[in-house]
Amino acid sequence: MKKHKRQTKLIELVRKREEVSVEELALLLEASRETVRRDLSQLSDDGKIQKVHGGATLPRVLGEGHFQQRMSENVDAKMKIAKAAVGLFKPGETLLLDTGSTTLFLAEELAKSTGLTIVTNSTEIARTISKGNSGNRIFLLGGEFHADNSQTLGAMVTTQIRTFRAHHAVLTVGAMDARTGAMDYNFDEAQVARVMIEQSNEVTVLADASKFDTLASFEVCPLPTIDRLVCDALPPTDIHDAFVTAGSKIMVTE
Repeated sequence: MKKHKRQTKLIELVRKREEVSVEELALLLEASRETVRRDLSQLSDDGKIQKVHGGATLPRVLGEGHFQQRMSENVDAKMKIAKAAVGLFKPGETLLLDTGSTTLFLAEELAKSTGLTIVTNSTEIARTISKGNSGNRIFLLGGEFHADNSQTLGAMVTTQIRTFRAHHAVLTVGAMDARTGAMDYNFDEAQVARVMIEQSNEVTVLADASKFDTLASFEVCPLPTIDRLVCDALPPTDIHDAFVTAGSKIMVTE
């Protein structure tokens, strides 16, 4: 197995299991323990995992609260969504990215791109893209810091967003249905997403199938506001039909 593919699989295993030993990784990756240890050292230096005695765990920045849990849920789907979405954005474009596990997966892919301007309220997204050394410009929005999700929220953040104009708002959502559209569980996060939408030409939502036909407390936007939905499975008929009627695009990963 080639190094890049092996390390990608290693990261995926750590995210799924939260903690895994060198012996388990060597067996699952069909690699020697020495090779696994070298991979762990490199990935730990890059902040992708945290190397511990005898194995690896999620990095500390992702290891707290609900965000840590979300990073270990539906990993395959989120990685596929991120890989499909990255091709939608071109050098010279500005992207507004909100905080979320799927947008963090996307950040790993964007770090391989070049010539983008990224504006985000996620310290982890900013850090991930900056490590790519690809010439992307990154603007981190300042405001009240919330360690659980490594993000800034509040009026200071929304005020700063309004100083930008972007080609794309790229958002994750907590829930989606045909009646309300995209929703979130946190009021302040929903407000950040709504202002990002206001300041962008196009809106792309990244959502795995677990978000469909569920409810969250705070509305982000109705479905016709969304220009593109990138997902791992076709949404239910009512959501699908609403997108088609609005002329919006649905991208389903393979």
